[in-house]
Amino acid sequence: MDVNQPKQEHLLALKVMRLTKPTLFTNIPVTCEERDLPGNLFNQLMKDDPSTVKGAETLMLGEMLTLPQNFGNIFLGETFSSYISVHNDSNQVVKDILVKADLQTSSQRLNLSASSAAVAELKPDCCIDDVIHHEVKEIGTHILVCAVSYTTQTGEKMYFRKFFKFQVLKPLDVKTKFYNAETDEVFLEAQIQNITTSPMFMEKVSLEPSMMYNVAELNTVATAGESESTFGARTYLQPMDTRQYLYCLKPKQEFAEKAGVIKGVTVIGKLDIVWKTNLGERGRLQTSQLQRMAPGYGDVRLSLETIPDTVNLEEPFDITCKITNCSERTMDLVLEMCNTNSIHWCGVSGRQLGKLYPSSSLHLALTLLSSVQGLQSVSGLRLTDTFLKRTYEYDDIAQVCVVSSEIKQS
Repeated sequence: MDVNQPKQEHLLALKVMRLTKPTLFTNIPVTCEERDLPGNLFNQLMKDDPSTVKGAETLMLGEMLTLPQNFGNIFLGETFSSYISVHNDSNQVVKDILVKADLQTSSQRLNLSASSAAVAELKPDCCIDDVIHHEVKEIGTHILVCAVSYTTQTGEKMYFRKFFKFQVLKPLDVKTKFYNAETDEVFLEAQIQNITTSPMFMEKVSLEPSMMYNVAELNTVATAGESESTFGARTYLQPMDTRQYLYCLKPKQEFAEKAGVIKGVTVIGKLDIVWKTNLGERGRLQTSQLQRMAPGYGDVRLSLETIPDTVNLEEPFDITCKITNCSERTMDLVLEMCNTNSIHWCGVSGRQLGKLYPSSSLHLALTLLSSVQGLQSVSGLRLTDTFLKRTYEYDDIAQVCVVSSEIKQS
């Protein structure tokens, strides 16, 4: 083969364009006061400008639409759309045209072509059009590979392809925090930050719990019998702004009764986030399964079921405790009550509670009083397992506010 022979030109031309929606026209308002040298000239020019909003000429955002001038940014969770056109630039009929579009990511190669069948023939000045769509699910470099094969009138098979490289960026920064409550409830705080350059309309931010939990959203307040978002009527998230969402997860009844099971559950659920940008382009992200650090209760867990918020000084008050065997063995428990400088227990210390089987619970009603005013800590409970001669100490179980008793007027 002669290396100096010119390369044969193809009979078909391939064009690939990204399909995006237009944006609102923005302008920079130039104005001045009437006592300045230009007088009312600048204000009048803005009023006569057809791109400004009538009555709000000093706003940067206009009423006209602007076609996109560049490829633009593509964010994770959005839908990438592209228009592919193959045009016959020659004066002869081309046969058996096959157009294939693949998207190469860091982990996989996807076929985006709407049809895999070849077009029988393409006459001069005619074209084959195709529109492809793909919901972007990976961050990083993406390569759109468009390949065209055809046969000339002389029976020669021809083939060429083009590559279009683009980056997929992360639109949101999601951070989560977990708080384990004594009542087996788990509170999830999700911080969502808009790290794009344009505002977002947050359509939905919900938590899909795992099979062991029910979820309650704590992002609304009741106003006049109706639920209103804590973020107000406008759920827009400006660039670099952060919004905090709160959820409460409660174990389902069939799992709540199994203390040993629910204690070790680390998988909580996943967040589902839906937003819209510019002229309604929709984006969606779903996090991977969120996991918490399992709380360490030890072999015996003691939690308070009922306790008053405020009590009177030197007057008895009642509390209800729940004791749960979190181990895999049966226990024989003895309860001891130790007084502190401010908290005094009423009743017999050292009493037998009996056998407590694995994953079982018992409720215990206790009475105590405080000899000191202020916020006092309930402490001094001791549980001893007579089988292993092991003692479990429980201090700072809860706090109560102690106030002076009311003085009856004569």
